Amino acid sequence: MMAQYHALKAEAADCLLFYRMGDFFELFFEDARIAAACLDIALTARGAHGGDPVPMCGVPVHAATAYLQRLIKAGHRVAIAEQVETPEEAKKRGGSKALVARAIVRVVTAGTLTEEALLDARAANWCVGIGEAGGAVAIAAADISTGRFEIFDTDTAGMGAVLARLDPAEIVAAEGSDIDATAWRPRSEFDSAGGEARLKALFGVATLDGFGNFNRAALSAAGGLVAYLDHTARGALPFLRPPLLHAGDATMAIDAATRESLELTVTQAGQRKGSLLDCVDRTVTGAGARTLAADIAAPLMDRAAIEARLDLVQRFHDDAALRERVRSRLRAMPDLGRALGRLAAGRGGPRDLGQLRDGLSGAWTLGEQLRTLAAPPPLLAELAPRLQGHGALIDLLTRALVPEPPVDAAQGGYIAEAFDAALDDLRSTGAGGRRAIAALEARYREATGIAALKIRHNGVLGYHVEVPARAADRLMTADSGFTHRQTLAGVVRFNAPDLHEAALRVTQANAHALAAEAAHLEDLTAAALECRHAIATTADALAGIDVAAALAERAAEAGWTRPALVDHACFEVEGGRHPVVEDAVTKAGGRFVANDCDLSESSRLWLVTGPNMGGKSTFLRQNALIAVLAQAGSYVPAARARVGLVDRLFSRVGASDNLARGRSTFMVEMVETAAILAQATPRSFVILDEVGRGTSTYDGLAIAWAVVEAIHEDNRCRCLFATHYHELTRLAERCEALSLHHVRAREWKGDLVLLHELATGPADRSYGLAVARLAGLPPATIARAKAVLAKLEAGRAKTGGLAAGLDDLPLFAAAATQEAEAVDTLREALGAIDVDALSPREALDALYRLKGLAGTAPAR
Repeated sequence: MMAQYHALKAEAADCLLFYRMGDFFELFFEDARIAAACLDIALTARGAHGGDPVPMCGVPVHAATAYLQRLIKAGHRVAIAEQVETPEEAKKRGGSKALVARAIVRVVTAGTLTEEALLDARAANWCVGIGEAGGAVAIAAADISTGRFEIFDTDTAGMGAVLARLDPAEIVAAEGSDIDATAWRPRSEFDSAGGEARLKALFGVATLDGFGNFNRAALSAAGGLVAYLDHTARGALPFLRPPLLHAGDATMAIDAATRESLELTVTQAGQRKGSLLDCVDRTVTGAGARTLAADIAAPLMDRAAIEARLDLVQRFHDDAALRERVRSRLRAMPDLGRALGRLAAGRGGPRDLGQLRDGLSGAWTLGEQLRTLAAPPPLLAELAPRLQGHGALIDLLTRALVPEPPVDAAQGGYIAEAFDAALDDLRSTGAGGRRAIAALEARYREATGIAALKIRHNGVLGYHVEVPARAADRLMTADSGFTHRQTLAGVVRFNAPDLHEAALRVTQANAHALAAEAAHLEDLTAAALECRHAIATTADALAGIDVAAALAERAAEAGWTRPALVDHACFEVEGGRHPVVEDAVTKAGGRFVANDCDLSESSRLWLVTGPNMGGKSTFLRQNALIAVLAQAGSYVPAARARVGLVDRLFSRVGASDNLARGRSTFMVEMVETAAILAQATPRSFVILDEVGRGTSTYDGLAIAWAVVEAIHEDNRCRCLFATHYHELTRLAERCEALSLHHVRAREWKGDLVLLHELATGPADRSYGLAVARLAGLPPATIARAKAVLAKLEAGRAKTGGLAAGLDDLPLFAAAATQEAEAVDTLREALGAIDVDALSPREALDALYRLKGLAGTAPAR
């Protein structure tokens, strides 16, 4: 047995091996130690290996799913080694001592789950493969629980943004690559030519042109991912839809830092609760929740597509009765996509077929209701027909299955009466046998006089007679007609010829009935899978309708409004609110203060000053979130909104570090700011908070000054820039599109009152000491800070402050032009020098002249 185990363990490589032994999955050696510690189960020993006891632990097969869940969450991968023949088959093959054959039938990993208990119903479960070819990078992503298969063309710089959008459970890459993956596979599996062949074979096509124009990197990524899924499923490749190729400009570009800063789908602590998604989500189905998460993670750039979504949301928003009817219908529907995924992966059962029946039937009824609507929005007119068209399958499953099919097929009982006359006969025979056994029990009691006599059944003895030990002597005599089988504490068990005959009839009828039901299950599953692409389309349509109705519900709850979308760069919001903060404030009994924002061409850069805790960061974030919601196809938390499409969204808000990668808080801030300056376009939306605060005052002011100029002169994007550097307000005199604003605050009887209102013009001061007092700094420390501040302000008054002398500094573009002109002058002077003709004295004079042109000449 150990030889067989070691062979399987070598095949399992870095996975924990679940080795099937009867009703348990056993783990041995280091696997046992790891699993016992993770699962908090007993670590025992079995036999010896190399003279030492073999560590062992095990989990019951019937409860394996719960243990798998804990192991997968802890970051482990598990190979399942099942018995692939019965003990009887093993004896026929190799004699009485033959070992039952075992094989790894599946590798369970975080990205290849389909079981309901192992998945979050409201979140997608992506497994991604990363391919590289010719300097290009692509990411292939599959959620095998629903069959979604998507490919993203990107590059090394953009890879992080795509991964942040997907938030994959598992990342697969070729061995030897420097990608931060969770699983590595042979480089040969990521060959682009092999990937193309693999995809053609998978989808049964001669060319991939119908799916899109795939480059070598995309073929590498997709082929490597499919090979990995095939490896984990051990040849039973799960259902995958044809790949969807994403164009880079189809959605708003949002990098990983911005997603984290804005907490779009999860908070910075990694929790869904408290995120924008959690605040917005009113979906009533798991599929709808997953679709909404995808929409928020990737807002659209196609104005027509966004307007189509908004039209459908508006229809549900304006017709509350329709919205409630639809949501009520959706609440009763099972998760079609996940049920289909389990069946396609060979891990489904009768209940999954029942869910298909009920879901498709409910979709048909909903489709009938929606088809009667007058003047339906275009998107609804497109989605409604997809809810129907499965009549034959619905009829088949309705006739074949009982109303509530069980999860486990092993016990049977899921095929409805009258579907199969032969099966009904077998059940009748079994039922008649059981009635005969019940009659035998009554006859045995009367014949023996033992009122406590019972006929019982178990998996070892089958049907048998059981009597209390005190009455067993009456059945021990030779002429009693009973044969002793087993003596236990308190009871004794017997057999009898007529019981054996009745039991044989029942057992054979049950076995044949189970076999007949299993055959029907296989046929019904095959019939459902023949329609898998159409079923997946129906599941998507239901999810889309759920999202629209849910967004309408959310808008009606909080008085959100439909945004007006335009193609030119503008951002006009009246009465804008931060949806997450507003929820928290409202629940606490407070009132959120709404504010306007108008980033037009003449004031596309707002410089926002004011005290800490005054609401600057909230104001910045709420406008970024309004842009996300608008392009996701949602109403927005504002009284009115007019939004020009945003191609890239950037957020540099808050302080964080990445010590593991050797980056301080200030370095992270500079890296993120550099990315903004390098990538932001005139159609982008940028929010920046306290740039330059992580270094010295002079360095910080200089950096902030230069960044404001660069955004104004070079990037020319819509930007909200919050700062405590009041010196920056001088830029308003020279930057025509820079507008000054501040969050209002007052001091009343020594206390700071934060009004959270935005007003035009700069703040008069930062109120730092007042905020420090609110935070609880000791009075002595506050008093000392006041004295120091007075000295500093007196010195500023004498010298003109930190920004003294900056008024004459040329603007960003002009400064760059001057520098370029100086370089040209220096180049001309160098070109005019005949080095070979210079005397030592002339050479020295020329050097001083060049240094003077460079502005670095020393005193002579």
